[in-house]
Amino acid sequence: MQEIQVLALAGLLVFAYLLGAVPFGLILLRWVRSIDIRQIGSGNIGASNARRAGGWFLGLATLVLDGLKGAVPVWLSGLFFPESTGMLHPLAMIAATLSAFFGNLFPLYLKFKTGGKGVAIAAGSFAVISPLSLFVAVGVFFLVAILTNRVSAGSLAAAAALPPAISLIEQSWLFGGCATVVALLVFIRHRENIRRILDGNEPPIR
Repeated sequence: MQEIQVLALAGLLVFAYLLGAVPFGLILLRWVRSIDIRQIGSGNIGASNARRAGGWFLGLATLVLDGLKGAVPVWLSGLFFPESTGMLHPLAMIAATLSAFFGNLFPLYLKFKTGGKGVAIAAGSFAVISPLSLFVAVGVFFLVAILTNRVSAGSLAAAAALPPAISLIEQSWLFGGCATVVALLVFIRHRENIRRILDGNEPPIR
């Protein structure tokens, strides 16, 4: 790898982390409603709690912005490291995905605490990597969320569906491995939701 490529990749990963760490849910709720989303509902700064705390519009706005946190760095990685660069192409996209994802989970701006659960930012990243795989995962999300009336259940099902979907569609063990890591971390971040689902105490969508 040439020196300029090393510098470009390092700069991209720093940018991905810093963008991924931006707590849009917290910012929007403070700006529009003058409330701290961390003190409401589950205390999470993601789209589900933003909807619960501020309504559907703020929830959707948080979802879109969190998705862009994942999509933009991965798109830039593909731009800087096109397919002509060989293995650098998928590796750069995976590195950008994970860097942004960890920024969302462990945000520098919040002292590495109270980060999101990674669903929206993962969706944004994989929308660039493999739109068809994400389409499958989103379909699973809506099916399970509607049947269970629980966003968290849909999110967990979508996370579980993504690794096999991307492995089959893209025929890439690298992307499949990245999706597996992301899915495992999504499950870990949802451990309280899983406990509430099992206990029958998870808040419904409606």
